[in-house]
Amino acid sequence: MITAVHVLASQEDTLSTFGHDPWWLIGGKAVAIFAVLVLITLLMMWVERRGIARMQQRLGPNRVGPYGLGQGLADGIKLALKEDIIPAIVDKPVYLLAPVLAAMPAFMAFGVIPLGSTVSIAGHVTRLQLSDLPVAVLYVLAMSSIGVYGIILAGWSSGSTYPLLGGLRSAAQVISYEVALGLSLVAVFLQSGSLSTAEIVNSQAHQWAIITTGVVPFAIYCVSAVGETNRAPFDLPEAEGELVGGFHTEYSSLKFAMFFLAEYINMTTVSALATTMFLGGWRPFWPFSLFGWADNGWVTLIWFFLKLSVLLFGFVWVRATLPRLRYDQFMSFGWKRLIPLALVWLLIVASLRVISPHLAANRTRLIQAVVGLLVLALLLSFWPQKAPPPAVEETGPVEFDPFAGGFPVPPLPGQVLPGAPVEGRQEVTGG
Repeated sequence: MITAVHVLASQEDTLSTFGHDPWWLIGGKAVAIFAVLVLITLLMMWVERRGIARMQQRLGPNRVGPYGLGQGLADGIKLALKEDIIPAIVDKPVYLLAPVLAAMPAFMAFGVIPLGSTVSIAGHVTRLQLSDLPVAVLYVLAMSSIGVYGIILAGWSSGSTYPLLGGLRSAAQVISYEVALGLSLVAVFLQSGSLSTAEIVNSQAHQWAIITTGVVPFAIYCVSAVGETNRAPFDLPEAEGELVGGFHTEYSSLKFAMFFLAEYINMTTVSALATTMFLGGWRPFWPFSLFGWADNGWVTLIWFFLKLSVLLFGFVWVRATLPRLRYDQFMSFGWKRLIPLALVWLLIVASLRVISPHLAANRTRLIQAVVGLLVLALLLSFWPQKAPPPAVEETGPVEFDPFAGGFPVPPLPGQVLPGAPVEGRQEVTGG
């Protein structure tokens, strides 16, 4: 059986290896994925609160369990046992459906992520992956797009202004950053020649996609993933300074917890997809890639979760470091920076793929470096420069009509209301 495992592991990953497992093994994989995602959520809550506290020279949670490890579980139990308040003005069927619609696609998207190589479980040779599709990556993107409907419907069904604005912001974010995220993945499709996650990992057996496609698509994907998951500094749908709490303002108890469960699982899903697409998936990194034992069996789970942990910690680091953007800055960055850069880089990768068979390998690398520098110089040339402050003429206060637009407007600096006393001017009255 061990020999069969190694033989199958050395063969090329194809879709034909899926769909032959017994029903109990498929069910066990599904339950294991669910349990792993919930466990990662609990650990991520602890790492985020503890890590940000350390970065800000605080202690963080340290009461429940050793080093506060049980704080996430305690918070989950507390939310589940709290009183469930449903406002009278909500659209109740949609209001109850929204948290489920936000959380379920996050679980479903993880079903096509390859977690490891081929193993033997109770005498059955199987892959550490629930399933695969010819368009598995598109399936993950579709699930992430469906998940935003839960946020939109939560804001609309609440019958309140601030949740509605938060839901609309979330829809605008997904529309903006889904385009850049999808374009960043096309370069990997061109290199691997497939949209199957198992075959994409197999195509990176000798060199990861982050090297063959360049760092730029990976960087675009990471920024777009932060924007799509509504995480800081792009957490505008729940900006407490503007929208109270955003789309989940009117939610409480377990339904409130499901939105945060969906957020953390979405973080795990986009990080797992980045690991699969750009970082070789479950394949070991150097120097472990030099040993045959590191590329087979259960040990491949270690490499996958190590890479996943690094990317998840990046979410925490970014949240602790960068302030929240204004909404216009956020949308401008997505449409005017990420999407044009992704399109230009995709053109470069496609062009090099066509001409590289006719060039020596070192010459191809040189062309990639030169073209990358040219693109960087082009982007810097279009980067907005800070305009010098306009010269202020030393003139007296200007009177204006506060009702010129049909509604009263307060005066700006340098403007005075008609008939208002001006500083430095003496009123002459008859004696």
